[in-house]
Amino acid sequence: MDDDARSLRRLLDTESVGALGTLHRGDPAVSMVPFVLPAGDGRLFIHVSALATHTRDMQKHPRVSLLVMAEPGDGVQPQALPRVSLQADAGTLAAGEDHDKAQKAYLARFPDAALTFELADFSIVALQPISARLVAGFGRAYGLAGSALTRWLLG
Repeated sequence: MDDDARSLRRLLDTESVGALGTLHRGDPAVSMVPFVLPAGDGRLFIHVSALATHTRDMQKHPRVSLLVMAEPGDGVQPQALPRVSLQADAGTLAAGEDHDKAQKAYLARFPDAALTFELADFSIVALQPISARLVAGFGRAYGLAGSALTRWLLG
């Protein structure tokens, strides 16, 4: 799993958008969110508007999932696309040092988002992974949780 694990960990650095799964009025819902996983931090950060359905969903039901996939390529069957599926607990960051570090990392990856940090309805949400499913291709799937997941996220 070592080469696959390293390759899939890089996916979180190279892909900037994931599919966020939330629970909406008892039904599954999926939306697109840009995310960042700063070096040395095991949490992923998203910047969301209070007007968005997924934000209200996370406030009511903080357990979420995030799917990050490699871009489709020539000759790669869709079912064999490398992907990482994280199950995480979502929590809004309050103002302070933790928020400032997350904002800096987010803006380093998404500089065009600076304007949204001036809007009162936007907040940073930390996704704290609790388990992961890593799929490197056919017959190459792995599960991670606990300290193994933390080590993998920290790279």
